[in-house]
Amino acid sequence: MTTKAENTDTKKPSRVMPIILGLLLIAGIVFGVKEYIYYSKHEDTDDAQIDGDISPVVARVGGYVDTIMFEDNQHVKEGQLLVKIDPRDYQIKLEQAQAAQKGANATVGVSQSQIYTNTANSATAKANVETAQVKLTQAKRDYDRYANLVKDGSVTQQQFEQAQVTRDAAQTALQAAQDQYKAALEQIKGTENQLNVTNTGVNAKQADVDFAKLQLTYTNISSPATGVVSKKSIQKGQLVQAGQTLFSVVNDGSIYITANFKETQLANIKTGEKVNIEVDGVPDEKIEGEVYNFSPATGAKFSLLPPDNATGNYVKVVQRVPVKIKIKASADVMAKLRPGMSANVSVIYKN
Repeated sequence: MTTKAENTDTKKPSRVMPIILGLLLIAGIVFGVKEYIYYSKHEDTDDAQIDGDISPVVARVGGYVDTIMFEDNQHVKEGQLLVKIDPRDYQIKLEQAQAAQKGANATVGVSQSQIYTNTANSATAKANVETAQVKLTQAKRDYDRYANLVKDGSVTQQQFEQAQVTRDAAQTALQAAQDQYKAALEQIKGTENQLNVTNTGVNAKQADVDFAKLQLTYTNISSPATGVVSKKSIQKGQLVQAGQTLFSVVNDGSIYITANFKETQLANIKTGEKVNIEVDGVPDEKIEGEVYNFSPATGAKFSLLPPDNATGNYVKVVQRVPVKIKIKASADVMAKLRPGMSANVSVIYKN
């Protein structure tokens, strides 16, 4: 049989549940206040990754791979020779171009000699003109003198006619000498024009030599930057074509963060603001950064098939804008970061 004291204890209300609910309410309030304070000064995103400058190395001439002087994932320096293509074909082309250049230079020498010869001939022709002019002057004087003497019978008619013939012959000789001199001058001009054409050919042959030398240098392929070489896609003895990608170099010192923030978050983000970064690949490292710049368009606009809201199937979707963030970390930490790693980014902004 239940006693009266036991019935009284059973009917007393429990105090444990209100205490638990009160603690949970206080914890919720504290958590809510902390979250409010945090998000009033931060803009977060987990849509971020590490990026870097990756330089693909492309063959500029075709040929067989003669020597490979690197291994995959090896650190190399800018200008370091990494691949040699068999240069013999390009060496022969250079020798052919140089031989053609020598032939063109010899042609220039011949043209210059012809100019000298024609110049000498023109000087002779000019002297002949002057001589003919003197003879014609003397013949005219004799003619005029005989013309006066024949009137009073001091000379015979035959002598007068002989003076006339001499004058006419001198006139003809002068005209012939002038024509020869003119022809000699034209020959000089023609030879000079030919020399100009030849010089143009020499310049073209020099361009061929320069091009052949340039092609020959392309058989030595060097690193375009200091970094780590990767994605080697060639083997010794392989035939490569001009334009074929041989390997890539991830540049040292080019690592940065690309964070894709929602367009609704951009109002609070400004250049130069501090950034806290957490990289999944190095979770124990606390990395800081700085907002550097903003993409001029959303990521969707740079896609292969950008959306067109005028198609009639419009659904409003919050777009994301890539934001470039500079990383401020030690060399040891930077050495652990790789392009493509995922990251969480928190921008601390000022109201």
